[in-house]
Amino acid sequence: MKTLSAVCIGLTISVNVSSPLMAQTGGPTMKAIVVHQAGGPEALKLDDAPRPQPKEDEILIRVMAAGINPVDAYVRAGRFGGGKVPFIPGMDVAGVVEDTGAKAQKFKKGDAVYAYLNFIEQGGYAEYCISKESETALKPKNISFEQAASVPLAATTAWQALIDTAKLQSGQTVLIHGGSGGVGHFAIQIAKARGAKVIATASTANQDLLKQLGADQAIDYTKTKFEDVVKDVDVVLDATRTDALQRSYAIVKKGGFVVTITGRPDPAQLEKYGIRGGSLMAHPDANVLDELTKLIEAKKINPIVSQTFPLAEAGKAHEQIETRHTRGKIVLKVAER
Repeated sequence: MKTLSAVCIGLTISVNVSSPLMAQTGGPTMKAIVVHQAGGPEALKLDDAPRPQPKEDEILIRVMAAGINPVDAYVRAGRFGGGKVPFIPGMDVAGVVEDTGAKAQKFKKGDAVYAYLNFIEQGGYAEYCISKESETALKPKNISFEQAASVPLAATTAWQALIDTAKLQSGQTVLIHGGSGGVGHFAIQIAKARGAKVIATASTANQDLLKQLGADQAIDYTKTKFEDVVKDVDVVLDATRTDALQRSYAIVKKGGFVVTITGRPDPAQLEKYGIRGGSLMAHPDANVLDELTKLIEAKKINPIVSQTFPLAEAGKAHEQIETRHTRGKIVLKVAER
C-alpha cells in the first residue's frame, strides 16, 4: 500500500527563518514584532525595524491585519532549529499594496490583498511586509481585513489536505478531527462546498459552531468516542494533537484516505486496513487563494475570528494559540484603513 509522506508540523526541521531585519539598511522604519531570542510569548517584542523594499518580483503590502497560527509559536520558541535572529514572524496577512517591483505585474498600488507568506521569509507581524505574486491574491470583497488575515495558511492547509492530497469528491464522507479550530473550521466548509457529507469532532462548547459551519454530524469528543458512532468514511482529516489518528484507521473504508497535518500515518495500519495515507505541510499557492476567494464571495466559506489583539499584544495572542483550544482564528489588528 502506497504511503505519501511529507515534512509536517511537529517533526524536526532545520530552516533559516529570515526577515527584512536580516539586511539592515538606512531608510524608513516601521513598527514590528521582533524575536531577538527564541523563547516564550514574552520573546515577541514591539520594536522599530527597517521598512522592507520590494525587489523586482516582489510586492510591498501595508499590513492591516495578521493571522496567528500554531506554527508561529513553534518558530518563536526555536523548535525548528537553525533559525536566525532577529526576525519578524508571521505568515498570514491582509492589507493594501503599497509598492511593487518592476517585474511584479499582477497587482497595483491600492489593491486590497491577502497573502500566505513563505515559511523561510515570514515577516507578517509588522506594519509592512514583502510578498510574492505566487503567495498573494485579491482580498475577498465581502469580508473584513481581519477575517481575510485569518484565511491564507489555515484554509490553504485545509484545501491542500482535502482536495489536493485526499482528492475528496462530491458524495464522499469525511471525518474532520478538530472541526472548530483554525484548519478544521475551514475544512468543514470546503468539504461541504465540494458536496461531501461532513462528520466533525469538537468539545461541548463548540458543538453549535460545528452545526453553524454545516457539519452533517457533530460529535462531542468529551462525551462520545467517534469510533462508536462512525464507520466506513472515505476520508479522515486529523488536525489535532491527540490519539485521534491512531483510532481512525479502523473506521475508514477500504481504499479510503487518511491525511494528517500533525504527524505521520502509520504504514502498518494503512496496510492492515487497505487504506492510503499522507502527511502534509502546506505551502503558499496563489491559485488556492483565488479558489478560496470564490468560495468566500459566494458565501460558502465564512472565516471565524474569535479574538483580535493589537500588534503590541502579540504575546497575549500567542498565549491563547498555545492553549490548543482556539475557536476559529486569532488575528492581530495592525492598522486602520
